[in-house]
Amino acid sequence: MIGFDLDEEHRLLEQSVREWGARDVAPRVHDLDRAHEFDRAIFTQMADLGLLGVSVPAAYGGAGMDYVSLGLASEELEYVDTSLRVILSVHVGLNCLSLLTWGTEAQKQLYLVPQAKGERIATYGLTEPAAGSDVRGLQSVAIKKGDAYLLSGEKQWISLADVADHFLVFAWSDLEKKQQRDPSGLTAFIVERGFKGFASGTMKEKWGILAGNTGYFTMDEVEVPAANVLGEPGEGFKIAMSALDQGRYTVAAGATGLIRACRDASAAYAKERRAFGVEIAQHQLVKQMIAQMESDYQAARLLWLRSGWLKNEGRRNTRETGLAKWFATVASERAAGDAVQVHGANGYSDEYPVGRFYRNCKGGVIYEGTREIHTLMQADYVLGYRSDRPTRCQLPAYDASE
Repeated sequence: MIGFDLDEEHRLLEQSVREWGARDVAPRVHDLDRAHEFDRAIFTQMADLGLLGVSVPAAYGGAGMDYVSLGLASEELEYVDTSLRVILSVHVGLNCLSLLTWGTEAQKQLYLVPQAKGERIATYGLTEPAAGSDVRGLQSVAIKKGDAYLLSGEKQWISLADVADHFLVFAWSDLEKKQQRDPSGLTAFIVERGFKGFASGTMKEKWGILAGNTGYFTMDEVEVPAANVLGEPGEGFKIAMSALDQGRYTVAAGATGLIRACRDASAAYAKERRAFGVEIAQHQLVKQMIAQMESDYQAARLLWLRSGWLKNEGRRNTRETGLAKWFATVASERAAGDAVQVHGANGYSDEYPVGRFYRNCKGGVIYEGTREIHTLMQADYVLGYRSDRPTRCQLPAYDASE
């Protein structure tokens, strides 16, 4: 049976996030963006709303909501600013849900519970200066020493790098397999900021998502207890890919919110601005751009909702989530470009939000798998070169009784 109505819990979440964003963040986001300022108080407010553990079971400190709720929150946050959704992507999607899927009970109690409550902030460390889409190109290494590993390496373009407390880090634990580029030599580690040899910094040269923190961190023989290995040694690649299923889902839903923001800003401006004696909303080519935004918004929303339903069912969704992320981010780039065009010269001004939308949207077609990588993935599914099979990589099904 197919249904498209959200339940009461979904509606209340959507309304509460929308009202908070409009009241407490939207009036300030322009100034935060212009100042390149990251406001840590936003974490506290998101925790109060239950967002930092939105899809984590109540038994582990979370709100116990389903995965559709995670998508709804992502859409509403990015409607206000991409920097808000990024927090949810890395903290919940990439880190918390990885601990929920792969963590031991001790790891969940020590790390997942305080993260879901918003007492600690978490992020994800995969990308390096010489390795993005090419995960096998990672250079970070982990040398076993007694009951610990010594981690050395550098991670780059890490969201929340300079503010997070906990990091999910990927490194080669088998140096022979590193030479062979065999991903079964990669291992995932839970690293704390306070571990000796760990240092981080903020990247200042971004031109988008300026109200968010993006940076790097270095590890100089950081001693990590063997108890902090997530999953088993050698499962790092599987964990990284399963995490991306969740991160891409939040990016897809978030980009959908950005399309809606572009649509709403364009429609409002087109009704206000007059040219050739009429509102520019009366001009056919302006209507065409706004209609395209509406079409893209509705399609993108259906794609991420389908992926969220599959997650709730505990079914493998790599293909569907990848398609949702690819479509929504490419469509958001088109919507942002057209929104600037609808605004004309004013779209080129920082006084209007569409310039910020245009700068922010570009990240979505790069991180969590570039649009080119997703193009190849979707083609390979159609051609039969790639297939999804049920594995341990998927999230546990949503259980409303928890």
